[in-house]
Parts: sequence; structure tokens; C-alpha cells
Amino acid sequence: MVSAAEQLAANLNFGALAKADELKKRIWFTLGALLVYRLGTYIPLPGIDPNAWDKIFNQQAGGLLGVFNMFAGGGIHRMAIFALTIMPYISASIIIQLMTTVSPTLEQLKKEGEAGRKMINQYTRYLTVVLSALQAYGIAIGLEGAGTGSVVADPGFFFRISTVITLTGGTMFLMWLGEQITQRGIGNGTSLIIMSGIVAQLPTAIASTLELGRQGALSTGLILIVIVMVVVVITFIVFMERAQRRLLIQYPKRQVGNRMFEGQSSHLPLKLNTSGVIPPIFASSLLLLPTTLASFSGGQGGAASSWLTTITTQLSHGRPLFLILYVALIIFFSFFYTAIIFNPTETADNLKKHGGFIPGIRPGERTAEYIDYVLSRITVVGAAYLAIVCLFPEMLISYAAVPFYFGGTSLLIVVSVTMDTVAQVQGYLLAHQYEGLIKRSKLRGRRR
Repeated sequence: MVSAAEQLAANLNFGALAKADELKKRIWFTLGALLVYRLGTYIPLPGIDPNAWDKIFNQQAGGLLGVFNMFAGGGIHRMAIFALTIMPYISASIIIQLMTTVSPTLEQLKKEGEAGRKMINQYTRYLTVVLSALQAYGIAIGLEGAGTGSVVADPGFFFRISTVITLTGGTMFLMWLGEQITQRGIGNGTSLIIMSGIVAQLPTAIASTLELGRQGALSTGLILIVIVMVVVVITFIVFMERAQRRLLIQYPKRQVGNRMFEGQSSHLPLKLNTSGVIPPIFASSLLLLPTTLASFSGGQGGAASSWLTTITTQLSHGRPLFLILYVALIIFFSFFYTAIIFNPTETADNLKKHGGFIPGIRPGERTAEYIDYVLSRITVVGAAYLAIVCLFPEMLISYAAVPFYFGGTSLLIVVSVTMDTVAQVQGYLLAHQYEGLIKRSKLRGRRR
């Protein structure tokens, strides 16, 4: 009998990890890049009074500003050079992907393979610069009007230009850093940057929750309910992220030379949540845009300013309009992103080329229709799962004053990104083991 400790050691396979030099380099590069990002969130924006801004932030931290600060890893609270974080890049990706479905030029580029993908990425970068500059200018105007101008030491044209250059440069650097992590590190760089910002704020959130309990603002029973809720939500996320709908694929008998190979069967796995963590991130990013627009008219008054202020108030955390739009955007992006990353027609054509077919379904167009039929129905379940995970904790946050970091969106991002990163690490370890087996078999063959 093998002991539990021996089984655990075999699963972790520390020996394989120590020998995988490429994997170690990738892990160290990822940790170093995330450390650079975290250091940047502590470098303050030039020309502002940190103490004055800290007072204003604490007064408005209960709204969308607190959500934005969560994604920025505390960069908004400190008004750092990375305050915009990578959200403009995500917004640009949303716009470009939406335009791909309606623009024949972009649709043709998408079909051109690697060259077309690089060109679309270049357009996304250009749009990121434009969105970052607009949002940075809005932040500069908002800072000048906040607290009767006490935040900015020397308001004016120079402060606005320096703010736009600094914040836009910070976003472009993070975009580049995320691409480097994806290419030279482990996991998706953009998702890891967002996750690291959330995780970095967790100790503060836990400490503030316990302090509220000590002061009597939160009851002990409510804190225990939150702990149980976090465990249940994490378990539910792991279960749903691993859930699959497997379609049976049959391959007929085939003859290679003088040998006849029997027919084989396999499965086409369709994830219940094909879109992953993208819909909540996209939805949160779009809901933050009205706040930026409202900052353009900050302190200027007028009908437009009043109108934008009303919309921003209605989109505050926990308001019915916020919850309705949040759920609607999550459902929309679940279907939209699934349609982008999974093409039933292409999958059906590949099956037909290799002789595979779904029992009872004619190869080709009928197979594509059946795959689309199944995918649409499991996406309904996946979208409902994302909406439930993100909605119920948001309501608890709103009515029980629990910190944002215990929300469904933050837990979903942390758990999903962690699972994807661990899967990549396991993939590298498995590839390393295969390489070792191949080398051993070659050495044995030479000895014989």
C-alpha cells in the first residue's frame, strides 16, 4: 500500500519541477513582472496632495470608485501612475471585437490568420492609447474639481498634460507587461495583473472586516455567514469551471497499407462556461465608463453635469439599475465571447476532414448546427452561473457593508485565473516528463 504522503509527493512531482528549467524561468519572470506592477501602484501621481485625496476617496469608496480601486490593486486610493490599470486595454478589446462582427475589413483581417491577428492587436493598442488619454484627462479634470481644488497643488494646463502622459504611459506599460507575461511567463498576463491587484488587497479587506466586527458594526453571525458564503462560492466556481458537456465522436475503420485499424471513439469537450472570466470583467469595465464621463463635467455645473451625475448615482453599487445592467452585460458577453472563441462550423469541418462524426448526425453543416445547438444551451447555464456568482455577493456587499473584495466578481477572477495558471504549470510538467521518457527510450535503444 502507498501512503498518503507518497501519493501527495508523486502528484506534486517536485523532482520534475526542479528539472524543468524553462518552467522555473517562466515562473520567476511572472513573479518579477507582477512585482514591478505592484511597485508601480505605490508611485503617486505628480502634483497632487495624497492626504487631501485620501479624505475624498474614503468618502466615496462605497461606490464604483471602490470597485475601480479593487481592479487597480489600490492604485486609485493612492492615485498612482498605474491608477487606470489595464482597464482601457480591456475596453479597447471589447470595442474592436464588437467592430469585428460588423466591419468587413476587420472580419477579413480575422480570417487572415497570424498576420491579421497582429494587425487587429495593433488597432487595439492604438485605441487603448485614445481611451487612456480620454480617461486620464477626465481624471485630471475631476481631481482639479474635487474638494474645491485642494487635491491639486497647481491646477492648470501643465497638470492636465502631465496627468494624461503619466496615466496613459502607465496603462501602455501594463499592456506591454501583460503581453510579456503571456509570451515569456505563465498564464494570461492581463488576467494575472488584475488578479494580483485583487489578491494584494485581500489582507486589508480581511483586517477591515474583523475590525468592523470588533467595533460592533458587523455581527459575529454575519461574519461567519460571509466566511461560509466565500467557501461555498469558491466550491461552486471550481465545480462549474470544470463542468463539461462531452459530445461522442466516432471514427470509422480505416486501412493504412495492409493493416486495418478498428474504429475509435473520442469526445468533443464543450465547457459549460466557455467565455471564462471575461464577461464580468467586460461588464465591470463598461459600467465604469459613466463615472469617467461624469468627471469631465465635474465642478462645471449645468444641465449636462446634472444629467451625468444622476446616471452615475443610479449606477452606484447595489442600486437596481446597476444590478440589472450588470446581469444583462454578463449574459450578453457570455454569448458574444463564446461566439468569438468557438466556431461550430470550423469544428465540424475539421471533424469531417479527419473522418469523425457524431452518431446520428450527418457530417458537415448538420454537425455544425448540432454543435451550435448544444453550445447555445450550455451557454445559457454558464451565463446564469456567472450572473448568480456575481449578483448575490454584490447584494450582500450593498446591504451588509461587506468589503468589495468578497464579491463574486473578485472571487471568480481569483479562482478562475488560479485554475488556468495551475493547468499551464501541469502542462509544462507533463511535457517535461514526456521529454524525459523519450530521451530514456533513445538511450536504451542506443545501448542495445
